[in-house]
Amino acid sequence: MRAFEATQIYFERAAEKLELDPGISQMLEMPKREVQVQVTVERDNGELVNYVGFRVQHDNSRGPMKGGLRYHPEVNLDEVRALASLMTWKTAVVDLPYGGAKGGIGVDPNELSVRELERLTRAFVDQIHDIVGPDTDIPAPDMGTDYRVMGWFRNQWEKYHGFHPAVITGKPVEEYGAKGREEATGRGVGLLTVKLCKRIARKPPETRVAIQGFGNVGSHAAKFLHEAEFPVVAVSDVSGTYYDADGLNIPDLFRHKLHHPRGLLEGYSHCEVLPMQALLSLPGVDVLIPAALGGVIREDNVDEIQASVIVEGANGPVWPDADLELERRGITVLPDILANAGGVTVSYFEWVQNRQHYRWSLDRVRQELDRTMSDAFENVWQTAQQFDVSLRTAAFMIGINRVRRANELAGWHRSGG
Repeated sequence: MRAFEATQIYFERAAEKLELDPGISQMLEMPKREVQVQVTVERDNGELVNYVGFRVQHDNSRGPMKGGLRYHPEVNLDEVRALASLMTWKTAVVDLPYGGAKGGIGVDPNELSVRELERLTRAFVDQIHDIVGPDTDIPAPDMGTDYRVMGWFRNQWEKYHGFHPAVITGKPVEEYGAKGREEATGRGVGLLTVKLCKRIARKPPETRVAIQGFGNVGSHAAKFLHEAEFPVVAVSDVSGTYYDADGLNIPDLFRHKLHHPRGLLEGYSHCEVLPMQALLSLPGVDVLIPAALGGVIREDNVDEIQASVIVEGANGPVWPDADLELERRGITVLPDILANAGGVTVSYFEWVQNRQHYRWSLDRVRQELDRTMSDAFENVWQTAQQFDVSLRTAAFMIGINRVRRANELAGWHRSGG
């Protein structure tokens, strides 16, 4: 199944519950603008290589469009289109004054030197600088990009348009970035895992957690849950699954990852090491957090899932057919458009600080993040109870209804930008 098709299915389930007019549904589903560009870069050895980059701007009815910039070999237009759509519903669910966008380049960043990565980023900005900006479309980090890439992006954009750090978020703290931005997505995943477990009467010390992916999102979620006294029994990355039935030493894993040349868990020997794919089906796991790639829980492997709760740290980790089967089995799924919205929430705080030229403390960032995520969770939970639907359908219903209302108030006119 293609990524955008999966997103459309989730949209249509919620639209049916809302009894949305078909014409309005079609308008809300369709992206506003899709841009594909060729990016040519000179390698350090003088070789010229060409990459394809994308920026999809889905909706701006509630404010400037917002969405990450992804560097990954599997980036394609369909994936970027799906992720841009998800960003529209995500920002609406947590009630940020944004629409949705997404961008990316089909490249493996691990194959590039730092200088090549910088040249790639600057060449991409040269191609899209006129369609992004602090009042139109604000990029942010995603898979394969980080604060350095955001810093290069901002610097290159400002060569065309002048000083305005609010053009992009996820920047280095020293360069107008927000404190707490790096941890934000994982912290939000951890926070809502705690809230969900409390709702279903699960006590932290008795709730065993497995996290697929130990990158930015998975590692910070693991840290938050470890500090909340949840036994994190398994984590994984491309080097394997690291398992301890009594709970892993998360701070020790953090230190190992920090000192590994590629930021991996490879070589960690203080626990049992299993194949990478083993994590999804581990016995005795209560909460499963897929925090790596999309489409990892499908119709062909959903029967292997043994956890009773799934919290989607990644974007689109569960395909629709598998989602129906999980619902049929009584497995609670906290959807991506709510669970991993911590990143865009703190990106919004960074954008606000940049526009006000006033920096917040880390405590204030965390307090505002916790409040925003908690309010959104309660709203989704109550909607699910009221309409007797899954948390995913409830989240989509809230997001769609807010975007629909914004368009209705504006007179059903999709503005330029």
